[in-house]
Amino acid sequence: MVALAEAITHPAAGAALDIEQVGHAFDIDGTELPVLSDVSISVEPGEFVALLGPSGCGKSTLLRLVAGLDRPKAGTLREDEARITRPHPSRVVVFQDPTLFPWRSVWDNVALGLEAQGILKSQRHRVDAALDLVGLSSFRNAYPHQLSGGMAQRVALARALVNDPKILILDEPLGKLDSLTRITMQAELVALWQRKGFTTLLVTHDAEEALVLANRVIVFSDRPARVKADIRVDRPYPRHRGDPYLADLRRQILGLLGLDATW
Repeated sequence: MVALAEAITHPAAGAALDIEQVGHAFDIDGTELPVLSDVSISVEPGEFVALLGPSGCGKSTLLRLVAGLDRPKAGTLREDEARITRPHPSRVVVFQDPTLFPWRSVWDNVALGLEAQGILKSQRHRVDAALDLVGLSSFRNAYPHQLSGGMAQRVALARALVNDPKILILDEPLGKLDSLTRITMQAELVALWQRKGFTTLLVTHDAEEALVLANRVIVFSDRPARVKADIRVDRPYPRHRGDPYLADLRRQILGLLGLDATW
């Protein structure tokens, strides 16, 4: 990635996030399926928090509630003390699939958020700055079919960052990338987070990824998800996968998930 563009000179401070006794369930053929049960998490402004748990336990559902895409059946979610009831540009989601529009150039894909808000004409420089931030300025006129998987995910990140989010919500954004590209993107995510100062919430199934990226790792139970452990990762950046401290934390996390025998 290249140096921070001049157009982004004042990093947006992250927001505090409070998840208070949240419960949620889906109605499936008239039967209620609980997915979250009494989940309470407090995230400080600018923290990077990873969510780990068994597949299907409700992690991605929790992200949708934080984004305001759904309303919880019980409990409340707050951003800087304001109750979350609907989507807002201050909370932006990056999914596993970049979901780029194939008929739009890279620049036009990144511009979508500003275009939807009706401010693109006066804020075009923010698109250029976001592309510069993820190292894709030279691909501004390319189309999605001309990009590698890692490049497409960088476009998705730029599309999120152009909104200057206070909370960046990441739903396994690196899950489909090859291992080398994934390691590179992990380092770039940390650099972006450190540079911009936004609060980050990451869902991942990779304990090592969580420990390399996050300040804290929240471990969930099977569905309906409850918080089993809140683990603080007391290591400076950049982190090294061979660090015995991280290896010990990984062993603890796998034990909490019932996978310690596979270590």
